[in-house]
Amino acid sequence: MALPAVIAAAVCDTLLILLAILGVSVLIINIPVLKTILIIAGVVFLAYIGWTTWRSAGKLQAPGERYSPRKQVMLAVSVSLFNPHAIMDTIGVIGTSSLHYSGLDKGMFTLACILISWLWFFSLASAGRLLGKLDARGKLMRIMNKLSAILIWASAIIMIAINL
Repeated sequence: MALPAVIAAAVCDTLLILLAILGVSVLIINIPVLKTILIIAGVVFLAYIGWTTWRSAGKLQAPGERYSPRKQVMLAVSVSLFNPHAIMDTIGVIGTSSLHYSGLDKGMFTLACILISWLWFFSLASAGRLLGKLDARGKLMRIMNKLSAILIWASAIIMIAINL
């Protein structure tokens, strides 16, 4: 069951959203060297994640091979909070978008971002569970991993092209 990872990822995303809306985005925009460091780290992170995704076998884990809830949480937290690309996305998109709002509107914007984030993580987990049932041999998962890796690498290339 992926519930611990889903909740951990959603909580981390909520934290990033709150930090972005509370002004971290303004700080990073005003310190260009920090932005550059995050971009470079994000590209390296995406290259690594793309490589591990590309190499992943795509097979389903047997019950004895599944990660413990603690390991699921630690992996989800590390991928969520130490992913410079996610940080840049949260700050660049949500943080700067929040600058258009104030008062109750800003609170509603914040709540909407958090609710959509939680919905996204639970939807991903549900889709993964459904895919696991439909693809017992892991053939479709291998194809999806290859496509995901290509998209991750494309994101890294776009990140370089836009920001450097």
